[in-house]
Amino acid sequence: MLQRFYEFCVSLSRFQKRSIMLSLDVFHAAFALFLAHLLITGDLPDAEKLQGLAPYALALGMVAAGLTIRFGLHLVKLNAYELPSVMNSLFVAISLGATGMAVATVLQDNLPFGVFPVLSMVFLILTVSSRIFLRSVLIWIYRQKNTRKKVLIYGAGQTGQQLAAALATDNEFQPVGFVDDNPAIQSLRVGSLVVYSPLAIPKLLSQRKVDRVILAMPSAGIPAQTRISVNLRALGCDVHVLPSFADLVRGRELSKQTIPLELSDFLGRRGLDEELPGVSEAYAGRNILVTGAGGSIGSEICRQLLHVGPSSLVLLDHSEAALYTIGREISNIAGQIKIVPVLGSICEASLVRQVIADNRIDVILHAAAYKHVPMVEANAVEGIRNNVLGTKTLADAAKDARVERFTLISTDKAVRPVGIMGCTKRLAEMIVQDLSLRSHHTLFSMVRFGNVLGSSGSVIPLFQEQIARGGPVTLTHGDVTRYFMTPSEAVRLVLLAGTFTRGGDVFVLDMGVPIPIQKVARQMIEGSGYTVRDQRNPNGDIEIIVTGLRPGEKMHEELLIGSDMLTTPHPKILRAREDHLSELEMANVLKSLRRAVDARDLEATTSLLRRWVEGDKLLDAASGET
Repeated sequence: MLQRFYEFCVSLSRFQKRSIMLSLDVFHAAFALFLAHLLITGDLPDAEKLQGLAPYALALGMVAAGLTIRFGLHLVKLNAYELPSVMNSLFVAISLGATGMAVATVLQDNLPFGVFPVLSMVFLILTVSSRIFLRSVLIWIYRQKNTRKKVLIYGAGQTGQQLAAALATDNEFQPVGFVDDNPAIQSLRVGSLVVYSPLAIPKLLSQRKVDRVILAMPSAGIPAQTRISVNLRALGCDVHVLPSFADLVRGRELSKQTIPLELSDFLGRRGLDEELPGVSEAYAGRNILVTGAGGSIGSEICRQLLHVGPSSLVLLDHSEAALYTIGREISNIAGQIKIVPVLGSICEASLVRQVIADNRIDVILHAAAYKHVPMVEANAVEGIRNNVLGTKTLADAAKDARVERFTLISTDKAVRPVGIMGCTKRLAEMIVQDLSLRSHHTLFSMVRFGNVLGSSGSVIPLFQEQIARGGPVTLTHGDVTRYFMTPSEAVRLVLLAGTFTRGGDVFVLDMGVPIPIQKVARQMIEGSGYTVRDQRNPNGDIEIIVTGLRPGEKMHEELLIGSDMLTTPHPKILRAREDHLSELEMANVLKSLRRAVDARDLEATTSLLRRWVEGDKLLDAASGET
């Protein structure tokens, strides 16, 4: 019966629905007169009385129809019938009472005066209650057929309350409560929803079967929202961040607030979501040291390691701010895992050896490196000290302490490098390759991959910043290409590759095909809701400007020095066969390089790098042929 009623209501055209609501108001006006007369006199009107009330009913019906049309009450959707519409209904009700009194005066009728105020009250009750009843019945029937997703709103301030009001009549989402950090409002009710403490979130997720948590606290700032989001995602939540409703309607900011920009979508690469067998067994229960823990790759390594259950996680970084940020973030979700933040440099041998010994390190993931190409090019001595000598210091300490596994995070810029940064990373690879031949306990390996989306060394954050400022977007060359990978995918493959090592392996991640940077820039502009300004579209929003290749940059990056490739148990991880320097040659290189760095002799350091590393003549240079 109810289902048929719902289907009938849904099948009606908009004109039919409006006609029905208008007819209801006309009927309510006449019926309100009858009820008001009954309430005041206490007697049912006889035929004579009904005939006497007919002029009033006709006048009231005409006035009700006119005012309903004037205020558009018949146009208001049931879901949108709220306080403003109720106030309009009140005005119509008062007008009907006044009309009745005017008709009584003209006809000089002896109807009790109290009939007309009661008439207004009864009409208001009938019109409002009928609409609320119809809305409630239709919503109830709809929700019997369709299950709404349950939403928990984090933030009981103005934005959260506005969101709750918007979702109250939504057919897809159902708010089940608020969460707020303010103890003063916890356990109170805001509207019909209870405000809970953040500590109650795990219980709410299981008991109320929450599908999504929405952060409705735009004033908290990006760092606080990120911390809360990370904590919630660790609980398995689907988390969305909502800007303030005022921000949503502020000019051009609208497109950036309402259109989420998923970089992996237009780069043609999906995240590696499937489980990676072997990772948990290799890292569970181990004491793990992550160098460069505050960087983009290092921090992602820390996050993913938490899910495999290490015994302890030691975070080493020379940036106090970066170390504090990642330490605070993962400490909140680490549970029983011991988190040890260590402030210092990998170049300090005594510090590195003490950290490894005191924490009984089993596995080292070495992500610490200077990686901004122009920055290292302009500060070559410090780049060599950190990337080369620091790697040597750390790798020697790992070998001496008999650490189980040591994995170097490398880069595609180490392949036939043309700049200082690439040379330092290739020499760091050769250090690891050399030590692997002389280590009987530590399994050394390195993983080489290209650009990571959103990392501090990637072009993507620069493009995002330039687009946010309204342009222009700067491009070093119109034909330049780069490999790209999401941070999550890169780190998962790095962790897995570390379990495949047999010692001295160079693992190369399948990065897909190189992506034209110009295409990335164009799609980021369009994906942000803007248009590209060029010769074909001179009235576009943002221009792309070519600035020229910077020192140390290549047009196209490579991942392999040679052509020999071996497969591994995972299709996205390949094992490369590459030559390297002998033990004696490596010792001579490092001795000369250390002396040049200590003297801050820029010419000597760069000359040494180019002699032993640069281009295709590695072996010729190693044998003294220059």
